Amino acid sequence: METITHDEVAGDFRTLALQVRAGGLLGRRPAYYWAKIALTLGAFAVGWAAFVGVSPSWVVLAVAAFLGLASAQLGFLGHDAGHGQVFASRRGNDLLGLAIGNGLIGMSFGWWVTKHNAHHAHPNQVGRDPDVGLGLVGGSAGGGDQASRRGVAGWLDRWEVELFFPLMLLRSTGLYVSSIHDLIRRRDHDALIEGLLIAVHWTLYLTVLFWALPPGEAVAFMVVHQAVFSVYLGCSFAPNHKGRPLIEDESGMGFAQRQVITARNVVGGRWIGFLLGGLNYQIEHHLFPTMPRANLCRAQPLVRAFCVQSDFDYSEERPIGSYRMATRLPPQLAGAGGR
Repeated sequence: METITHDEVAGDFRTLALQVRAGGLLGRRPAYYWAKIALTLGAFAVGWAAFVGVSPSWVVLAVAAFLGLASAQLGFLGHDAGHGQVFASRRGNDLLGLAIGNGLIGMSFGWWVTKHNAHHAHPNQVGRDPDVGLGLVGGSAGGGDQASRRGVAGWLDRWEVELFFPLMLLRSTGLYVSSIHDLIRRRDHDALIEGLLIAVHWTLYLTVLFWALPPGEAVAFMVVHQAVFSVYLGCSFAPNHKGRPLIEDESGMGFAQRQVITARNVVGGRWIGFLLGGLNYQIEHHLFPTMPRANLCRAQPLVRAFCVQSDFDYSEERPIGSYRMATRLPPQLAGAGGR
């Protein structure tokens, strides 16, 4: 069998990038995103209107579950803003991200962007991808050096598969705590602005809950809201990389190969695309992270053909199959030997 060289793959990827650009797939989609923003914020507002309408009552727990789903959908918009997909200007994307992440969800958008960019730069690379492992408070249980894997982190690593779904309930807690740790560490002007927005969010959130509900119902509302939000986020992000090969040493491995072999697409049509916030096209997203969500499906035929030509494993699974694979221990690669 003829061996494909790295230079040939790089040349093919440049050709793919030119095809993608010529097809207008990297261009902004303002009408799509304005509609998405209006509908998502509208659903979020409807949820809080329903909260006012049914409080005080245990029916409010159903509203909490709905708001957990709406919060995750807001998170998908924040994700797109973090990649510069929504607006042409960085300022516009940053303002949207701060409004959603800090103002409506209560976590640091700036911290998340830095962490997520590290993930994109080094996907599934042990020690460099903060999302390797369970990724709870402080980043990743499996993404640090050997010393960081002792104690609780090491225990989490050893039981990663068994704890995968139960610990999804703590994902939002990890985001909030890591946000605060980062803001305290930074102590700059941007951190002050982000901290103030987060403080306003949690002050209003807790005030509304404990003013409108008896203490028991207020606590139950928080638990349901955050649990649904956490599990929804976990079920949206986990199938994309969990169970795919881990990279111990990326030397000699090109950008395209590194992005493709560590990612997995989830098959299921437009409904799955809506539920997963476009993250079902994970391979296309990792190759072209600034591509607007609505264009990823149009790029798929071009990307799949590139992967076949380059002899890369273009992984696609249906939702159930993707979750099965996400809970398996992944194989490990060393350098470019995994092609």
